[in-house]
Amino acid sequence: MILPINNHKNVIGFRANNNEDKKSLRYNHDTLLPNNFITNTRIGLDKLTNAFTVYPAKGLKGSKNANFYEFLTMGTVPYLVGSATLMAVFNFANKFYDHFDRTQASKIGKKMALGVVFYGLAKSLSKSLITKPVKALTGVDTEQPYAKVIYELPDHINDTDITSIEYHKVFESVEFPRWDLLYGDESKGQKRNFRYDKIAKKLGMGENLNDSDQEVKPRIKEIVVKSNLAKTISSYLWAASGVAFAFQTPWEKYLNNMTFKFWKEKEFKESMSILKESFVKSAKNFYNGEGSGVSKHAGKILLGASLLSSVVGVANTVASGKKPQKTDASKVINKDDNYVVS
Repeated sequence: MILPINNHKNVIGFRANNNEDKKSLRYNHDTLLPNNFITNTRIGLDKLTNAFTVYPAKGLKGSKNANFYEFLTMGTVPYLVGSATLMAVFNFANKFYDHFDRTQASKIGKKMALGVVFYGLAKSLSKSLITKPVKALTGVDTEQPYAKVIYELPDHINDTDITSIEYHKVFESVEFPRWDLLYGDESKGQKRNFRYDKIAKKLGMGENLNDSDQEVKPRIKEIVVKSNLAKTISSYLWAASGVAFAFQTPWEKYLNNMTFKFWKEKEFKESMSILKESFVKSAKNFYNGEGSGVSKHAGKILLGASLLSSVVGVANTVASGKKPQKTDASKVINKDDNYVVS
């Protein structure tokens, strides 16, 4: 028999009986997480694993607990499968060509595969060129993650393990951010508004404000909106740069000698040495260009546009944090006029 929901210290759970111990969870309530490489890697692996295993299984059996978050997370599956298909489409057909055509097709196929990899890496990593400077200059981490505890409905009468963890961003919704997660835990000796105080100080709004949270929230929303726009524009320009970089001629030497068999030490070291050499030469080719006219400067133009989009995006976002000018009372109230207070 399922007993009523118990609510204690923001922890909600179903229990089959009062004597059964609750399962030990990584999080027992919605928890703010540090935005660092280790945490983001763990979140990425967790979401990827669930996208291929848990979430499809719940959807196929028609679980009433399948939700929109799981649907969006499973979007990773067709993206990866499609990328792998694009990588393989040229290479699988090579065996049907004669030797010369096979060689030419292989070059294109391998570069296309490298282009897919660089597209994804550049598009993902380039967002840090916006978020990191914005955080340093305003104190607002627009990519701050948190773990959300979901209490699911029981599928069977004896179900007790009916919780799951979702990973979201504090500012995932601009209209309804998770402001509550940014308040300090007074039981741990933290000031309630200590995070908002830091942001207010960064934005030049002063220190020791009575209600720093209320003062900075509108400003934070504007920063989030502008940074999201900047990330969208710049990420695609950087992705295009990544693809162009992957199609440089020097990569051919590495693609013909690459190996991931690290247990063959000599071959693997040689492959890594060629990788470094190909990377440097390809970067020079991409920047210096080949041919004449616009084509020779295409790399510089694309790289410059990508860099400019990041710089302008950060500048436009940070401008939202500038302290508004105070209006002189004498410009609002004319002492020569008569006023009636009702």
